[in-house]
Amino acid sequence: MRVIHTPPPSTDDAFLEAFQHHLLQRDLAPATVHAYLHDLRRFRTWHAGVHDGHPPLLTAVRTVDLAAFRTHLIHEQAQTSATVNRRIQGLRRFFRWLSDQDWIVENPATHLRFMRRGAAHQPLALTRREVFALVQAAAHSPHRLAPRNVALVQLMLQGGLRIGETTALIHGDLHLKSRSGMVHVRDGKGHKARDVPLNRTARQALQAYLATLPDATAQTVVFRSKRGTPLAVRSVQGTIARLAAHAGIERIPVSAHTLRHTFALAYLQQHPGKLRQLAQLLVAVTK
Repeated sequence: MRVIHTPPPSTDDAFLEAFQHHLLQRDLAPATVHAYLHDLRRFRTWHAGVHDGHPPLLTAVRTVDLAAFRTHLIHEQAQTSATVNRRIQGLRRFFRWLSDQDWIVENPATHLRFMRRGAAHQPLALTRREVFALVQAAAHSPHRLAPRNVALVQLMLQGGLRIGETTALIHGDLHLKSRSGMVHVRDGKGHKARDVPLNRTARQALQAYLATLPDATAQTVVFRSKRGTPLAVRSVQGTIARLAAHAGIERIPVSAHTLRHTFALAYLQQHPGKLRQLAQLLVAVTK
């Protein structure tokens, strides 16, 4: 007997409404249904930010998108393992339901891992080989985004900037010369400013990217989207997660904070015991 499948909805809202109906038919508690829908909408909002406000349908979500969201919850939002696992549970149930309906070819949440309870939030640093692989992945970015992505990654790796500090940079904050350079962070944590010196690697990456922006002024935001709008924090998070996936880095989750931690570890390896100097680079010190 031939099984006739229901055609899929045409919008994300319709998918979520159908999923809600499915959950209610399973006699789940109203609070549980509300939590699942809330978490799915939270993922959709994050996903929209990663795609500059134009995300694909939920049926087009990939495993790398879900892994990036998991990393975002752990390292950018610093959420507890219980909260992260609840959100993952909702995603797994939703995409399993889509798969059961034959509305997706492959379930992207099949290998989405729960977070171990008590696991540390602090990410490990990248190895030199992983740093090289990440930069190479950035250099092979499509849509002429290679110069931007290389500059973005190198600035965070070599300067230790936070993700919000990076997206807030304007051209007037950059001071680049052939043999020296620095970036002025106007509004760091605690609304404190600081100057961060840049090595040759970071300077060259930034100069190569700036050469592609002939219309820039001192007040223009440095990092932009494909359409020329200021790059959002969520877009940077998604970019780093995708680059890490393309680089084949699976040993640890990779986020913007991972790059900052990599910078700090490399600095201490080159300057043993210089904790105060490192603090001045990472966080503005009150004079």
